[in-house]
Amino acid sequence: MSMDKELKKTVIDEFSRHQGDTGSPEVQIALLSNRISYLTDHLRTHKHDESSRHGLLKMVGRRRRLLTYVRKKDYQRYLALTDRLNIRRKS
Repeated sequence: MSMDKELKKTVIDEFSRHQGDTGSPEVQIALLSNRISYLTDHLRTHKHDESSRHGLLKMVGRRRRLLTYVRKKDYQRYLALTDRLNIRRKS
């Protein structure tokens, strides 16, 4: 299930770097984190939903690659982003 428009807009507004920003790594990571938390809750209830589990693993991998990109480009932005989203990070 996808996010409703209001929730997506609030996440984009909260993590955007400038007006009209929808594609920065911060916004993409925040949206993925939101979908990951939703799917995690879904899979706690529906343990045998393998297609959703596969999609979840793909999203986690994409988020990990985006976090690695932000970490290489600007380490302070990476620290701030992981703190705001409560994501465990590499040391």
